[in-house]
Amino acid sequence: MTATYEAQRAALAEVVAIPVTPFAQDGTVDRDTHRSLLRRLLDGGVRTLTPNGNTGEFYALTPEERQLVTELTIDEAGDRAAVLVGVGHDVPTAVASARHARTLGAAMVMVHQPVHPYVSEGGWLDYHRAVAESVPELGVVPYIRNPRLPGARLAELADACPNVIGVKYAVPDAARFAAFARDAGLERFVWVAGLAEPYAPSYFSAGATGFTSGLVNVAPSLSLNMIEALRSGDYPAAMKVWEQIRRFEELRAADASANNVTVVKEALASLGLCQREVRPPSRELSESERSEVAAIAAGWPL
Repeated sequence: MTATYEAQRAALAEVVAIPVTPFAQDGTVDRDTHRSLLRRLLDGGVRTLTPNGNTGEFYALTPEERQLVTELTIDEAGDRAAVLVGVGHDVPTAVASARHARTLGAAMVMVHQPVHPYVSEGGWLDYHRAVAESVPELGVVPYIRNPRLPGARLAELADACPNVIGVKYAVPDAARFAAFARDAGLERFVWVAGLAEPYAPSYFSAGATGFTSGLVNVAPSLSLNMIEALRSGDYPAAMKVWEQIRRFEELRAADASANNVTVVKEALASLGLCQREVRPPSRELSESERSEVAAIAAGWPL
């Protein structure tokens, strides 16, 4: 079955961009700006887009808005990029979202980590199996943030659902990732470093071949430079990019990632590319933080 998903697997071994969702003055999704930001990513060389990811404020969007974001992204991407649509919430909602993505022509869906307070290993398997079985034509990518989930469960899921082809692994522990990937099957899946550029070098050394990015919204060339360096095994070059983005990513990660999305939108706002507004439970930055983010963005190649 691997050959059936060859194009999808290749698309995961890339900078997997997580676009922001820009809002208009009236609080609605700004369609025109959204399209403009997507075109900027595509023109910058990005070839894989994830609408309805966390940087897109997935959990703050209404069901209708999530559909709209999917539609806008697939329409703008055309044949220029693969689209990996984020789905989640309760099982019927996740299944409906996956089927909507399929109808529009998406290549894959990413299944958000279940946020229910009680998640068993078997329940995790059942949740993902329900989504994967509903769209056998699409590649399916679990988003794993649970450090207690063993690799054997992922292997079990893929045994039942061959369209589970990749993993967005977002546990901040490179040693755990290396063990998990080998327990699940290192060559069986495409491993995407789900904690973006700061963790990409360490995760690539353990078997990842792609990484997600929110920073790519601001400076696509930096993300693309990093993945090219990692592909060629030039870790010193990758770490030069890491040093360039370090403070920006520290601001995003501070206080348990409270300003993860806010920092990205603030950088875009400083460049005149979108409004800075985010939705609760995110919040806009202070004036001093805005100034620091703007200074960082102004120093990057854009």
